[in-house]
Amino acid sequence: MRTGIHYWNYTTPGGEAAIAEDIVATAKVAEDGGFDQFTVMDHWFQMDATGDAAQPMLEAYTTLGFVAAHTSRLRIGPLVVGVTYRHPGLLAKTATTLDVLSSGRSFFGIGAAWYEREHAALGVPFPPIADRFERLEETLRIAKQMWGDDDGPFEGRHYRLAQTLNSPQPVASPHPPIMIGGKGKRKTLRLAAQFAQIVNFTSADPEEVAELLDVLRRHCDDVGTDYDAIEKQALAGRLNPDAPGWLDQVKRLRDLGIDLVVLSVRPDRQLEWVERLATEVVPRVAEL
Repeated sequence: MRTGIHYWNYTTPGGEAAIAEDIVATAKVAEDGGFDQFTVMDHWFQMDATGDAAQPMLEAYTTLGFVAAHTSRLRIGPLVVGVTYRHPGLLAKTATTLDVLSSGRSFFGIGAAWYEREHAALGVPFPPIADRFERLEETLRIAKQMWGDDDGPFEGRHYRLAQTLNSPQPVASPHPPIMIGGKGKRKTLRLAAQFAQIVNFTSADPEEVAELLDVLRRHCDDVGTDYDAIEKQALAGRLNPDAPGWLDQVKRLRDLGIDLVVLSVRPDRQLEWVERLATEVVPRVAEL
């Protein structure tokens, strides 16, 4: 079983001037320590549920480009892009740039967006949830068109592109793997069945994950896609090697069909925590 590390908090021991150094050191330790994936959030403010909105937060794709320049093996990507944050044509171009500059190590993680506060604060429109899901589907269609042979126009309800020209094309073939993140049973997992090569469940509770996997399988059957071909990930950000039974929880996820568990850094001790995970957790998970 494989592991990923999610760098979601930029409050570092050395303060804001040390953020860049901490990111590089943490990514290198993750790569050398056997992690397979390195992700960052796509937010402008820290989430209210996890800290003060005024805490440091970096733009996702700039950060990932920086990580790409200092690593050579890790798969990298956003967990996950909010569909409302960028125009889809620009987003596909940005994702392509990361893929080219990382030599094909990136994936394209995307979801419907949810953090209304940061939209209102920075003046970015925040449509109703139904519209956001419509925009998400159109964005996925636009990205796939830009990563294919058709550079003609795109006509959707929300987006109209006169020419979907995208040069250079991604290094990854046929395109960077698409990750759909979330656990919405009716829309999110159906889009995952239609478009995704990776699905990331924002849960590591085995009972909930089992239910989500069953829903995903039914959607795959409905739309005619191969359930087994989709990589399944569980966001186990609260997993703690000090907690009794943590390995049993991971074993249950493995038995359900989860391919990769995503662990999270700890605020103010990102590097220290990843060093510990690389020593105590990654090898034991890899044996499963």
